[in-house]
Amino acid sequence: MALRKIIEIDRDLCDGCGLCTDACAEGALVLDGENKAVLAKEIYCDGMGACLDVCPTGALKIIERESDEYDARATYTHVLTTRGKEAAENVHGIGHDHSRADSNPPSSSRKEPAPHFPQGCPGSMAREIQRPEGQPGQKTVSGNSELSQWPIQLHLVSPFAPYFNESDLLVAADCTAFALGTFHQELLRGKKLIIACPKLDDTTPYIQKLAEILKNNTIYSLTVATMVVPCCSGLEHIVDRAVEESGVRINVKKIKVGIDGQMMTS
Repeated sequence: MALRKIIEIDRDLCDGCGLCTDACAEGALVLDGENKAVLAKEIYCDGMGACLDVCPTGALKIIERESDEYDARATYTHVLTTRGKEAAENVHGIGHDHSRADSNPPSSSRKEPAPHFPQGCPGSMAREIQRPEGQPGQKTVSGNSELSQWPIQLHLVSPFAPYFNESDLLVAADCTAFALGTFHQELLRGKKLIIACPKLDDTTPYIQKLAEILKNNTIYSLTVATMVVPCCSGLEHIVDRAVEESGVRINVKKIKVGIDGQMMTS
């Protein structure tokens, strides 16, 4: 037992949506017989909180208490069994040598595993993007900015700013503009912009503020752009909840951006 960070679930707030079970790359969260989120095993929870931003009711939080340590090897085996090898490769702390986690060689022949630096949630995993030699990146950006208003961070914008009225609105995760080389031309052109990070920001006021923007302005279209990493999906849920709370009938166009700069529409 050790004092460490681990997830805590408020059963009264949990509505059984299951979003947290998908967001947890370690498979630590499951739904029980009452359709409530519970920890499958405490040793599967790395305490990083990738599930927090997808919970629509605020039923999840990270606390510090006595618990068995997070076990990356046992977690890898658990995910390998329940979700397959591709999913198991995203388990926090395993690194790229997965053979030890599922081959279970005799103790006399085992080698000590190489040390791992904490990687956080799967979306924070260090990886290099390979480009063809001599082509560091496709030259597609003219250099002209399509930004037409300021401020752009969701904490800072006013729901009553005049530029939002009669506009097309883009809500973008912070990292999308860095990953997508043609962000200004393909996503931002002709739209008003709001940026946010569902993992690192204090998102407490975000749903209400977005709802106020929708209620107090005529918004012709609403696009939300996120990265493909699990934690980023929280921004989609924030936008969906804001639309619901606003009572405004509007379709949300959802764009996914890969870390390799590829753009997909869902």
